[in-house]
Amino acid sequence: MSVTGIIFSNIHDNNLPELTRLRTMASVPYGCRYRFIDFALSNMVNSGVTSIGIITQANYQSLSDHIGTGKDWDLASRAGGIKLIPPNMTAFAQDNRRAHVTTRLESLKSATVYIASRNEELVVLSDCDVICNVDLGDMIDFHQKTGADITVAVKKTTLTPETAMKNVIVKSDDEGRMNDMLIYPRDVSGECSISLNIMVLRRDRLLEIIADASAHGYTSFNTDILLNQKNLYKIMTYEYDGYFACVSSLSEYFTCSMELLDPAVRHALLEVKNRPVYTKVRNSPPTRYTEGSFVKNSLLADGCVISGHVENSIIFRGVTVSAGAVVKNSIVMQSSFIGKNCSLNCAILDKNVVIKDDRILSGHQTIPFYVPKNSIV
Repeated sequence: MSVTGIIFSNIHDNNLPELTRLRTMASVPYGCRYRFIDFALSNMVNSGVTSIGIITQANYQSLSDHIGTGKDWDLASRAGGIKLIPPNMTAFAQDNRRAHVTTRLESLKSATVYIASRNEELVVLSDCDVICNVDLGDMIDFHQKTGADITVAVKKTTLTPETAMKNVIVKSDDEGRMNDMLIYPRDVSGECSISLNIMVLRRDRLLEIIADASAHGYTSFNTDILLNQKNLYKIMTYEYDGYFACVSSLSEYFTCSMELLDPAVRHALLEVKNRPVYTKVRNSPPTRYTEGSFVKNSLLADGCVISGHVENSIIFRGVTVSAGAVVKNSIVMQSSFIGKNCSLNCAILDKNVVIKDDRILSGHQTIPFYVPKNSIV
């Protein structure tokens, strides 16, 4: 059965304001060489979805630069391929004067023309801030076999009251049919199934939902559709048992990034058989390690020059670490420069940051020290 994909690039920007001031959530750098959207795109491409629309609302220049023609995901095609859907394309959008649409359902309203123009039978909806490597082909087969109207991907995990407040908990019966949903609850703990914000449904059903939502003024897909209309639609849950990380704050971004230093996590996310994670390929020279440099338990991209000490850190492309500098437990993004005898601990340096000689920057795992893009310290 033919399938098209829809990816939401902006709806969670407010969760990570430090990194999304000049970019979308979808284009936030991650793990040395990736962007968040690479995981959603790769999940779809690896499952045979070759027609993908990315709903954009604001700050999408960096996303456009990263996606390009889509050739790095084998999506440079006239038939299908990848398309950026600009904001407020239709009258379905509630208010064309708004700077950007903030909810999943409002974003779908703005993409009605694109969705209606497709010929595929099924649609896969995916957020871009859930980092996972899921077999969408298996999820699509499950959706068809169960005769579901909507299938929601879920993951069993142990929650505390603090983490539960950031998640949507999905409850289902023994057959996997959803019978309740708790949206960002404040008093839940223990093992629960949380939504990964990945869904499968028929394209004509999605258009019906959008039209009905526009007529009734609905704005939330979770509340107004999945929860309030759970008896109208057959909503099934598909259980995903692999690695996942959901980024909803700067401290969570730091924690999830640091998890990649664990070989077991890298294997579960980036080295799954027949499900590679694709990203934009850049032609950079190999990283150069000068005499006296030291690197331990770190991930480094191409094009770096390392003359100092790097430990438990993630270093993006084109970074310079000068002699005498010590970088520990930190994330240093593309083309940043760290001067001589500097000390960094639990820091996040955005792109093109310059740290002058002898500077000391230190944060904590729960409150990493963040330096904005293009800053000089």
